[in-house]
Amino acid sequence: MIYREKTLESHRIYEGAILNLRRDRVLVKGDRESWREVVEHNGGVTLAAVTEEGKIVLVRQFRYAAGKAVLEAPAGKIEKGEDPLPAALRELKEETGYTAANIKRLCSFYSSIGYSTEIIHLYLATGLTPGTTDFDDNEAIDVVELALPEARAMVLRGEIEDAKTIAAILMAASAEETEKLL
Repeated sequence: MIYREKTLESHRIYEGAILNLRRDRVLVKGDRESWREVVEHNGGVTLAAVTEEGKIVLVRQFRYAAGKAVLEAPAGKIEKGEDPLPAALRELKEETGYTAANIKRLCSFYSSIGYSTEIIHLYLATGLTPGTTDFDDNEAIDVVELALPEARAMVLRGEIEDAKTIAAILMAASAEETEKLL
């Protein structure tokens, strides 16, 4: 039987622009007390955007927390009260310039379930039409298109390190393989 921890008290430690941090005292199995630190986040979206040529559209940008430039699927945060689908379409256009004729929700997942409330909604975008990017003022992004099998191989070789991008590439590759079987 799974024991459901009970919150005894909750303290907001930090309130920020994109996340909050709280520390909760909880009752755990055996009637013992423990502490949980939770990052509160509105959630985000990411896209497996695949061209007619079977290339996945990725972006390369410097990530301060990692201290390096990384290859990622287009993604962004959901504004408070915003639905994930419009956020996904907005981020695709802003970061890559593409618009999608077809968009399909593939899955939703926690980014780090042990300490964060962030849920990322992953979409497959196809029927892409190129256009002009609309980066945020503080973004410096390179758009990169890779053949889906090469992107999948990069994941398997450990060359792509971002979890949401790994999920996007593997889900897109799986969807492509499934389509061939049908």
